[in-house]
Amino acid sequence: MADPKPVAFCGSALDDLRRFPPSARREAGFQIDLVQQGYEPDDWKPMPSIGTSVREIRIRDVSGAFRVIYLAKFVDAVYVLHCFQKKTQKTSRPDLNLAEGRYRELLKEFGK
Repeated sequence: MADPKPVAFCGSALDDLRRFPPSARREAGFQIDLVQQGYEPDDWKPMPSIGTSVREIRIRDVSGAFRVIYLAKFVDAVYVLHCFQKKTQKTSRPDLNLAEGRYRELLKEFGK
């Protein structure tokens, strides 16, 4: 098995993840670990509205619904763009805009 990819958190994503309730935080960590090892998370969906190859991990917990938006297409790391608690059926525009902005910044860093 290849070495797992490191995780790079963009902006406040790590602090946002740390604010998840303990059980949701543990589940998010487990799912991110799967991605680091090259596997797919248990419950995810593509997020093409944010950017190419961007995915959203969906976590359902007794405390609510939580999301981790990430990008794993680059060889050097798994980039976590945004972590948040979902409070409505549809993902809020500010959450989408934040993740999209971080995605664009990441592409600038890579010169793409």
